[in-house]
Amino acid sequence: MRYRSLVVLIGVLVTGLTGCSSHHHGSYGQGKGDYYWSKASQDVSGLVEKHVKNPETVKQVNAVMGEMITEIKSAREQHRQSHRALYELNANYTATPEEFTKILDELNNNRMRSSARMLSLRFKMKSLLTAEEWSALSEELKRYGSRYYGKGAEAAAPAAAQP
Repeated sequence: MRYRSLVVLIGVLVTGLTGCSSHHHGSYGQGKGDYYWSKASQDVSGLVEKHVKNPETVKQVNAVMGEMITEIKSAREQHRQSHRALYELNANYTATPEEFTKILDELNNNRMRSSARMLSLRFKMKSLLTAEEWSALSEELKRYGSRYYGKGAEAAAPAAAQP
């Protein structure tokens, strides 16, 4: 019984905390969100063109980046839907711990599938680039990302950017 209560409490806390943290990124509205993704895509495409000399490779890398952006958008939407479902379930007085656990399991499974797809795309992109191109592009992307995620992203990015 304590375990179930703990699961429910964790679910409610996770819902509240991640709901607040994703509100900033999800509050663009439909039109503004499209602009955000379009701008990010253009910025990243410019970085690819800056560091990759072969035009065919630029095209292929940009296609992979497009797949990554699509995956990120999809993962964010799934995340929002899961949290919406948790909020609705939380408002239901008769909701059972199993109902919360089911949504949390789906949320975690969706994250794992998305992470696996992103990892696959990362290696697909890496296979298209030379070690020098990969390194230069990774450094640029780390700087680009740190504009949005601050110093913490810079500290974590070198490990993820290694070829």
